[in-house]
Formats: sequence, structure tokens, C-alpha cells
Amino acid sequence: MSDADPRPSSAYTPPKVWTWDKESGGRFASTNRPIAGPTHEKDLPVGKHPLQLYSMGTPNGVKVTILLEELLALGHAGAEYDAHLIEIGEGDQFGSGFVAINPNSKIPALLDRSTEPPTRVFESGAILLYLAEKFGEFLPSEHHARTETLNWLFWQMGSAPYLGGGFGHFYAYAPEPMEYPINRFAMETKRQLDVLDRHLADNRYMGGDVYSIADIAIWPWYGVLALGKIYDAGEFLDVQSYENVQRWTREVGTRPAVERGRMVNRTRGEDHEVVRERRGPEDFDGKTGVKI
Repeated sequence: MSDADPRPSSAYTPPKVWTWDKESGGRFASTNRPIAGPTHEKDLPVGKHPLQLYSMGTPNGVKVTILLEELLALGHAGAEYDAHLIEIGEGDQFGSGFVAINPNSKIPALLDRSTEPPTRVFESGAILLYLAEKFGEFLPSEHHARTETLNWLFWQMGSAPYLGGGFGHFYAYAPEPMEYPINRFAMETKRQLDVLDRHLADNRYMGGDVYSIADIAIWPWYGVLALGKIYDAGEFLDVQSYENVQRWTREVGTRPAVERGRMVNRTRGEDHEVVRERRGPEDFDGKTGVKI
């Protein structure tokens, strides 16, 4: 160790050339890998509706099902969709059919069969923007309001990796707790919550006075975090102290379409909260939704 290196002599020294160790990586080691492309041949199912969603009820997946349920609540029949479950823990995202829609092998992925040829859309933010523009909803047309909504949509896309891949991984999923990364990402997560709290002190919704795809993008991550229902980290992060986030979280979370969207492609929970695969509105019969 050089005199200028502040790290203790026991610190990890990166190899000159990194190689993949399948045994490291914690809970998701079996599905994480440093290469792209399919691992097996598997066609995707196709339902009867124009929109085919391949997803799972994670925060990124829930963004899209919330928006689709909101569009249907407004009467847009063209937003009817089939939601096929992609079990990411089982490696479904590496099947050849899924990779053909999303070469990045991440959920969610959408196939719009109302166009010729069908249109693939991947990345949750891109899907929200695509659907908002397709149906003319949840994205203001006025210049300043539209830009502000897109500001916050892309804020979420850039910030969530620090929450999910950073804080969530090291706090909840890493093979063992490590002080430095937990402290580093807890600090960043709390800074992000403070960004939201200060903004929501002066705004009902993320884009201003109107509910939009910015709220739909942010809520499944930071709203659910504020409820203490992700990573079991509510007390650790003192989420109750962000009063404006709490107000917004509860207002958005009680929307019926949000309750339904949270149920779709869900794999855990009580029976009344789970719609593993959606084929139509009848799949919600007898369900009461995931309450905040």
C-alpha cells in the first residue's frame, strides 16, 4: 500500500483482469451473469389483447400495470392487455422469446400488436412514455408541464439504481452486511427522499397539480419505501420523517387503479392481493387489492 492510499492493508485489491465468480453475488447469483443473449429457447405466450406485457410484480413492473389500469379506468378499450408472468428468479428473462423483445433481459417488456409490424418496447420509463403518448393521457401537452413531468420521470430512472441496485442490494440481499456500502447507499437514498419531500412541499403531484406518469414511475419505488414495505427498511431510513412524501404516498396509493396494478404479476401475498397473470378485468373478481 502506498503512503497516499488511505485504505487499510487488509482491503480488497482488485485483480488486473476481472473474472466471473459464479459463487459470489448473494441471493441473485444464479441469474446474474456478465454476458447478454438467451440461455435457452422458449417462445413467449400470446394472449387475445392488443397489448402483451411480460413482467413481474416488482417496482419496475408495477409501474406499467398501474398505468394500464389507469388507462382502462378512463375508458380506453385499446389499453386492454394480457400480463404474462416472467419469473426472474427462474431465469425466464433469458429465454429466446423474451430476449427478442428486450435484449437487456430485464422486466418489464411490452409488445404492441396493434401496429404492423408489432412494436416492442422495453425499459419501464420508455413503456410509460409510449403508452402515455399512444393514448394521450397522464402526460401534459403544455410545454412547461410536459417538461416538468419528463424531468421527474427521468429522475426516477436515473435514481432507482441507487435505491434498488445499491441500497436494497447491500441492505437486504448481499451475502453479508457491509458497513461502507450500506452507509453509502443509505445516505444517497435519504438524499433522494429529501429531494422528493422538498418538491412535494410545494406540489400536490410530481409534475405539479396533475397526476401523471411521473407519479406512476416514482410511487412503486419511493412510495412503497415510504410505507416501509420494501427491504424492511422503513425504520432504518426513518421514512416517517418525510411528511410530504407520506402525504403523496397515501394519496396515490388509495387510487383504485393503483391497487389493481399492484396485484398484477404478483407472486407473493394473500390470495385476495394476487393476480399472477391477467387476461381481463374479470381476473380481479373477488379480489380486494393490495392496501397501503
